[in-house]
Amino acid sequence: MGKEYILKTAASEKISRLAYFNIAISVDCVIFGYEGKDLKVLLIKSDFKEFENLNSLLGDLVKPQEDLEAASYRVLKERTGLDDVYLEQVQTFGNISRHPSGRVITIAYYSLIDIKSHKLKLNHNELQWHSVKGIKKLAFDHKLILDICLNRLRQQVMESPVVCHLLPEKFSLRELQELYEAILGVELDRRNFRKKISLKEWLIDINEIETDVPHRPGKLFSLKQNFKRKIPIPTYKN
Repeated sequence: MGKEYILKTAASEKISRLAYFNIAISVDCVIFGYEGKDLKVLLIKSDFKEFENLNSLLGDLVKPQEDLEAASYRVLKERTGLDDVYLEQVQTFGNISRHPSGRVITIAYYSLIDIKSHKLKLNHNELQWHSVKGIKKLAFDHKLILDICLNRLRQQVMESPVVCHLLPEKFSLRELQELYEAILGVELDRRNFRKKISLKEWLIDINEIETDVPHRPGKLFSLKQNFKRKIPIPTYKN
């Protein structure tokens, strides 16, 4: 006869591996915005003594009875007052020494916000927009998280129209090119850029012209409906 197979219980597994079940999980949100031809990120002053005078991304520990998506939207709601913005999961970060309080594994999300139409409803702990190109150091490993999320965004810009979340509903091709240049950190040839965007067939001409601009008014466009990503309904609990 073969060796009898004995099943273990969840309780016995927890007791025998208690240290494994004492690892915290958090979410960190890299919230990108665009204003004045400049790509920005929303930062808050760290409330940890170990990171005094440093800024950090918006984040928090995941509650015991909370799923990851709910935690990410809760962080946004509690820290900014916003709950109608797009979030995308990017990567998990688990360096052993990344948090001074103990072992904390974090899941990073990035979000794209049109600053003009999403005004911050809260303003505490010096919550402010900061130019991405001017950031040298952040609390925890948040500079690494920011850099990786920025690289992810740069990889996506020509494969997906996701960057349109950073612009108003109506925008010109000039405004779109300036946004791409801010994200990629390079100047783009106007003719080549417009040709590439045209081939993507992402946009629809809405038969309107720019107004109150200091240059020759351009046509206005909007993202086609089938490319607009639906924002999940948050399921966080207060």
